[in-house]
Amino acid sequence: MKPTVSVFIATSLDGFIARENGDLDWLDTANSTVTEGEDCGYADFMASVDVLVMGRHTYEKVLSFGEWPYQDKPVIVLSSTSVELSPSMMNTVSCSNESPQALCSRLSQQGIKRIYIDGGITIQRFLSAGLVNDMVITLIPVVLGSGIPLFGKLHDDISLNHTATKTFDFGFVQLTYQVGKPA
Repeated sequence: MKPTVSVFIATSLDGFIARENGDLDWLDTANSTVTEGEDCGYADFMASVDVLVMGRHTYEKVLSFGEWPYQDKPVIVLSSTSVELSPSMMNTVSCSNESPQALCSRLSQQGIKRIYIDGGITIQRFLSAGLVNDMVITLIPVVLGSGIPLFGKLHDDISLNHTATKTFDFGFVQLTYQVGKPA
């Protein structure tokens, strides 16, 4: 059985996941307004995930945060070039240059049931391949004007089925979609 492939990400209102230089200062500012103890469903989502797949740029950004936030959750870093892994992460972080299809097939054979995809290019590649099943996109009330977009060019439209909207008193709006296959 194919694993469920999920996206859980925040964007600016105009659809950017980071500034052009990869900076997330706008997200840090927005998170300072979040009610103490509120995680917008992230902990429950992570508890449902078997493995996290991210691109090299996202991996390097996460490393800059200091403490590794994924603890013992298996992480696969997708990259066509060599990625340096710290010795302390060798048990939970691995690298791959597989296509999204090949990676999903391999993980399925290993019994993985849910994959969390993170990082703009990685999300775009999995969407283009028709592998993403669901997305939770949290809109942050800020307009950046430019940056790294969540979505890129597509060969075909991808239909979405809206399943939920949740609003938060601090201004975030969380949209949940089931993803159709590319037309």
